[in-house]
Amino acid sequence: MDNNEDSMYGDSNRHPPFPSKDLALLWRIPLPATTEPSRIELALRERIKELNCLYGISQLAERHLYSLESLLQELVNFLPHSWQYPELTCARILFQDKTYTSDRFKVTNWRQSSRIYIYHEAVGEVGIFYLEECPPADEGPFLKEERALLDAVAEQIGTIATRISADLELQETNLQLTLERKALQEANTALHAVLARIEQEKQEIHRDIKMNVDKILMPILYALALQLTPAQVKYVDMLRTNLEEITSPFISQLSTSYHSMTPTEIAICNMIRNGMRTKEIAEMRGVSEATINRHREKIRRKLKITNQDVNLATFLQSSVWEKTESNRLK
Repeated sequence: MDNNEDSMYGDSNRHPPFPSKDLALLWRIPLPATTEPSRIELALRERIKELNCLYGISQLAERHLYSLESLLQELVNFLPHSWQYPELTCARILFQDKTYTSDRFKVTNWRQSSRIYIYHEAVGEVGIFYLEECPPADEGPFLKEERALLDAVAEQIGTIATRISADLELQETNLQLTLERKALQEANTALHAVLARIEQEKQEIHRDIKMNVDKILMPILYALALQLTPAQVKYVDMLRTNLEEITSPFISQLSTSYHSMTPTEIAICNMIRNGMRTKEIAEMRGVSEATINRHREKIRRKLKITNQDVNLATFLQSSVWEKTESNRLK
């Protein structure tokens, strides 16, 4: 843009305003009774050019759905054909620090321009220039209909630019969402693989523990039981039962299902489940029978079988407590 020119928006509105009541008179064809036939024909040709201009802009917008730059470059060469003296007309579009000019463009004193707005903010202007001085009309050498046409062109450029910008932003957003969804799917697949591997390793560890207990520890306990007194054998049986419990899900399920259970209550549950009486549990833990009875009451309350005619040992030995908790979680 020429450094000696006015700023982009400094000379945009140097034209007489047309009141809204005069808009209905624009583009009207003169009546034959009051106008010479030659002037009617001229007016018809001008109106056709103006309609062709508006229609052409719509066609260009369809052709350049996602490239405003291509649209403006083609449009700036299209506009001069819609003014009175197309052979003397050139056009320029300034839009967001970019300049688009028609063929044979030259800045002259015979000009009219209109601002381009996006969201009520001026972002450029469209200007029409005559290369030579032409007969005076409504706005310098320009017709009032050409002023209205130029304002309509500027408005359409702003509307099209807004639409293209929104479409491109939507495409970018969709692309970003697609990439994020793909990343989440890949992460989900990787997580499933990790969880499957963890579960497999847990099963392998469980198998190894069970095999070691069955093949190494149990034979030793059976041999030890043959050398002990009947009173001592009871403790060996208890030890053997606890080792078997390591390879079963009872304690882990009890701890998981009833978070309020204390370690002491879980241990007493295990003893009760193995058939030990209150006196035997008290002796083994070094407490009074009253203390064990209080623990039994708390256990029944936490298992939600208080005041029910259910034997605690039988309840713990069965899968009833597992089903009860499963239903509660549902």
